[in-house]
Amino acid sequence: MPKNKEQKKQILNLIIDKLKVSKAAVFVSFNGLNVKSSEELRNLCRENDLEYLVVKKTLLRLSLKKLDLKTKDQEILSNEVAVIFSYNDEITGAKIAKKFLKDNKVMIIKGGIFENEIVGLPIIKKIASIPGREELYAKLIGGLNAPVSGFINVLKGNLRGLVQSLNAIKEKK
Repeated sequence: MPKNKEQKKQILNLIIDKLKVSKAAVFVSFNGLNVKSSEELRNLCRENDLEYLVVKKTLLRLSLKKLDLKTKDQEILSNEVAVIFSYNDEITGAKIAKKFLKDNKVMIIKGGIFENEIVGLPIIKKIASIPGREELYAKLIGGLNAPVSGFINVLKGNLRGLVQSLNAIKEKK
């Protein structure tokens, strides 16, 4: 924990920088989360190119204020707060938080930042339900592949019919 004003200023600037470059952020309350579970969450975040950072509420409030992000819901920044920063896309952080919450009921998703606005839990839940990039790519490829496969099956059917007709003519002669 920071001891003096200079350390607090450095951490404040660090949080501001992370919020500026991240595409989205999820605020979680880790109150009651044991060390093992906390490490599991950190590892899960690392595996998905996310960053998990425990921050002081006052420093987070100040950083949000400096970035001109305001919230009327003070509950979002109550209790202990950790931030999951998502640098690659807007969805992964919310998905990982929701996934981790299924196994660890003591963690609470408070809200987050999406499209440069502070949003509450209902919006984070909706974001978490959006399919991820890989899933969308798979659906797109499947959608593009389906007409081609159908066309090939139609051609195979016509060829099969032609071969059967030629075999029937051959057997008659």
